[in-house]
Amino acid sequence: MRRALIVLVAAVVTSLATAQKAIVLSLEQSGADEIVENLWNNTTAPHSNGITADESLNEKCELENTTQTDLYIYKADPAIATGQAVVVVPGGGYRKICIKYDGFEVAKYLRSIGITAVLVKYRLPNGHYEVPLEDAQRAMHYTRTEGAKWGVDPAQVGILGSSAGGYLAAHVSTVTPDEQKPAFAILIYPVISGTTHSTHHGTFNHMLGKGRTDAEQEYFSLENRVTATTPPTLLLLADDDLTVPTTSSMRYYKALCRFGIPAAMHVFPSGGHGWAGHNEYRYADPAKEAIADWLEIEKNRK
Repeated sequence: MRRALIVLVAAVVTSLATAQKAIVLSLEQSGADEIVENLWNNTTAPHSNGITADESLNEKCELENTTQTDLYIYKADPAIATGQAVVVVPGGGYRKICIKYDGFEVAKYLRSIGITAVLVKYRLPNGHYEVPLEDAQRAMHYTRTEGAKWGVDPAQVGILGSSAGGYLAAHVSTVTPDEQKPAFAILIYPVISGTTHSTHHGTFNHMLGKGRTDAEQEYFSLENRVTATTPPTLLLLADDDLTVPTTSSMRYYKALCRFGIPAAMHVFPSGGHGWAGHNEYRYADPAKEAIADWLEIEKNRK
């Protein structure tokens, strides 16, 4: 752990545009093949999250105060590559980014099955909902326009998110202009709804602020934003999740069905919240199989 922290200090770089310290983890730490550093930041992006503190990384490999957007690229082996890519947005309640398991481990798994993964270290909202949204949308655009060099079909770029990252993935899936929407989405125990008994209050607090109105809460409940052009979606969750109520995913699934969107939902008997990327999770293999099967279906969907 001490050695890891020393390496980490070496990985801290100063962004001249913002005069704040941004943390970029190394290829060794992330397991990535390539890093696109400083895609943009609070100065160069359309919106700022207003955070003035330096970025930080705690002992659990969770990022806080993020003000610079970076991409970690995991290139599929050409021998097994499907031509698909998945933009990965980790969770953390919009207060932090749980980049190790929700991010690095998930991306490495996708790479192992022939999927190029583009992991987004996004800027946290800090009350500015549009900031992570525009970061994820920019990552989608980058993957489509630059992906040819990794053997990626621009029509086969999807998105995967867990927890608050699941909210972000669903947000991209529902409000992005139709021609720019993901080809498919994978949502793992996602935050979806702002409804009192179905929400994760921390995520909505950090996205909209504690003083949000009922109308805002309803507007940002993504089950209300599903349309006929929302992409096919796979949902994975555990029945005993006490952090994000399962009714949140169920509301989204029902909305997808109402519009005739291809969808599947796997509810595992146990596991609670936060099991993505953990190989010791009891249902890790069935979850991985569900993802692999879904990606194969989407590859062949007409």
